[in-house]
Amino acid sequence: MPGGRRGPSRQQLSRSALPSLQTLVGGSCGNGTGLRNRNGSAISLSAPPITALITPEPVRHCRIPDLPLDGSLLFEFLFFIYLLVALFIQYINIYKTVWWYPYNHPASCTSLNFHLIDYHLAAFITVMLARRLVWAIISEASQVGATSLMGYMVRLVLLTLCGWVLCWTLVNLFRSHSVLNLLFLGYPFGVYVPLCCFHQDSRAQPLPADCGYLVQDQVADDGASAVSSLVKDFFSLLWESLREQFNNPTSIPTHSCPLSPDLIRNEVECLKADFNRRIKEVLFNSLFSAYYVAFLPLCFVKSTQYYDMRWSCEHLIMVWINAFVMLTTQLLPPKYCDLLHRSAAHLGKWQKLEHGSYSNAPQHIWSENTIWPQGVLVRRSRCLYKAVGPYNVAVPSDVSHARFYFLFHRPLRLLNLLILIEGSVVCYQLYSLLRSEKWNHTLSMALILFCNYYVLFKLLRDRIVLGRAYSYPLNNYGLKAH
Repeated sequence: MPGGRRGPSRQQLSRSALPSLQTLVGGSCGNGTGLRNRNGSAISLSAPPITALITPEPVRHCRIPDLPLDGSLLFEFLFFIYLLVALFIQYINIYKTVWWYPYNHPASCTSLNFHLIDYHLAAFITVMLARRLVWAIISEASQVGATSLMGYMVRLVLLTLCGWVLCWTLVNLFRSHSVLNLLFLGYPFGVYVPLCCFHQDSRAQPLPADCGYLVQDQVADDGASAVSSLVKDFFSLLWESLREQFNNPTSIPTHSCPLSPDLIRNEVECLKADFNRRIKEVLFNSLFSAYYVAFLPLCFVKSTQYYDMRWSCEHLIMVWINAFVMLTTQLLPPKYCDLLHRSAAHLGKWQKLEHGSYSNAPQHIWSENTIWPQGVLVRRSRCLYKAVGPYNVAVPSDVSHARFYFLFHRPLRLLNLLILIEGSVVCYQLYSLLRSEKWNHTLSMALILFCNYYVLFKLLRDRIVLGRAYSYPLNNYGLKAH
């Protein structure tokens, strides 16, 4: 109104009446920074840290039921039976005959060319495939009767029998085959040492940074001792790896819901190392099984023997995939995957943002002792990050933390991947079974499908039960928030 009292303008209201967003979230003062005015000078504010004003949402964990898991001895027995069936199928694919022809045809009167099969090689492969079963029997005997005479007798008889069969088969193979073929017998053991024996990074002693002052004579004098120490360390590490595998069964770590950011990151590091060790074991044993079951018999086939190369290679791939899924299901059970999921929920994740985005939003300096809530913007190493998870204690620039959160923040991701792989294999084998015209193809697919049905049934059972458990409302559990 003209001549009346004027109220504050819209610009004044926006500057004085409304509180700033940085004041609402606690500012950056608690993390080493403050607000700045238009001239660029810092304004010191006595604001509490961000965790005092914004409490992160508590992490709640679902309780999953105890799903039945095959024991070590039962699983090794079933896995050995599966490998024997796959080996039998591969020998059928290589040495099959058309046994239904009349006798006046050149075809044989039997289903296989038994006179072309090398039984020493078959016995050697059987012993190599049974090594895990023998090891499981010895471990069970050691745990049940560690001091009894029966336990020692079982271990002695099994080790003596396996050693005698290996020596007998190797001597006969050396007599009848060339050196090039014999090199294929021990090729996987050259891969075992770097994969399974040197997984303990804590044993690697770094070289001193000031070792460049040594003269050439001192290096020459210490060369022999250095080589001898390396050889001694190699054999000691190999023996310790075998002893740990013999004495310590695979156990699942525990999760204590730590509240300290350092303890959370340390737990994640331990779980990463344990997960990598299990994946190495799965990869090595699956490739080892596929090598001795499907590839090694092809290396000892005579040049005059004809076999279907495409079908044999396809069988090799199928054996490797099925062995990989079976070992992963056993070594990464639902309890273990739930443990990784709980640790990933406490770890959190940071999303890297582009420069210039969120320029008007409050930004903080990342601190390793702070639990950051969801949606907070932090700066570290001249980069801007946004908190993604409800709890965020991960290092923003650490790629391994982001990978760990991506893999395990959804508890059913690994199980869904295994179901997708095994379901695709089963569907392809059913399609091949319907399209097969040869008797050996029909027999091989029918036998392998029986084994795959059991693995797929276990995966689908776990998926249905865990899907219901994780979708159940957390408030109905009556759990405490960690």
